[in-house]
Amino acid sequence: MSTDQDEPSSADPVEPNAPPPPPIREEEVEEQENRQMQVAMKMVGSAMVFIGFLQVFLSVNTGAEISIFPMIIYFSGMALWAYSSVDTPTIRYAVMAVSLLCAMAFMHFGEVLFWHKYMIYWGTVGMVVFFMFQTPKKPASS
Repeated sequence: MSTDQDEPSSADPVEPNAPPPPPIREEEVEEQENRQMQVAMKMVGSAMVFIGFLQVFLSVNTGAEISIFPMIIYFSGMALWAYSSVDTPTIRYAVMAVSLLCAMAFMHFGEVLFWHKYMIYWGTVGMVVFFMFQTPKKPASS
């Protein structure tokens, strides 16, 4: 009668002479956490832009009135997306400042006019076209 404890199992993944795994550096952990936070902000920002734009798009097509909340959602999402996606700090903070300024202007103004909706609509279409035809940069090999 043999038990499982008497014989070593062949599916045991630990080799007796294998070196221990290298310790995880603190910088790598922080870098991975920052990358995860950037991805989460990109996703939330993109979803907010999409939700705000969808309401603007439906309003433009049907001629219905909308409140300021889709605009606030749209511009807040644009600021989140810019913070997590744009690499150049000058452009990043300029986009964030303009987005938040537009959201505050809609809050102050209190209504969305016809030309506001068309500016958002065509601005978003232009931005999508711009990023769609931009080629990604290849990393420099050293």
